[in-house]
Amino acid sequence: MRIVFLLLPLTICSLILLSGQQPKDDQLAPYYPTPQTVVEKMLQLGGLKAGEKMFDLGSGDGRIVMMAAQKYKADATGVELNDSLFRQSMDRIKTLGLSSTARIIHGDLLQQDYSSADLLTVYLLPVGNELVTPILEKQLKKGARIVAHDFEFAAWKPIQSLAIDDDGEGRSHRLYLYRR
Repeated sequence: MRIVFLLLPLTICSLILLSGQQPKDDQLAPYYPTPQTVVEKMLQLGGLKAGEKMFDLGSGDGRIVMMAAQKYKADATGVELNDSLFRQSMDRIKTLGLSSTARIIHGDLLQQDYSSADLLTVYLLPVGNELVTPILEKQLKKGARIVAHDFEFAAWKPIQSLAIDDDGEGRSHRLYLYRR
């Protein structure tokens, strides 16, 4: 099962790259909710502190943004292209009373400004990581941290990695920490 989980994204990436087309949002990061245990580990590994600015690229239902704002007291921003996920996230942020510290940008993650980020969280396919790399290299300030879920950034060497053997749902994960 783990082999199929790893091969499917690689097959998708190969087809996208061979087509020569710009990937769509679901090809960069198909919606797959990150288990809460993994969300917590991502923010811990990234060393998120109160008041820091964090971004979640391809934020899906906003769970990382909401935990960052609620539990870590960070200034948290997600970027999500999907209309339904954007609305769902913003509704939940309002319901939780987090509007002053959490928000979702409804837009393309490849068209945003991340220069204020202290921490970025990323759960993109390898092609997504590859496309966002030059943007982050150009924009991120010195010392900014990036936590990637399951897929490494090929151009960078992680300063730390963390294996999660069981996410509570029977799946394993690997997190990678980078520093600019």
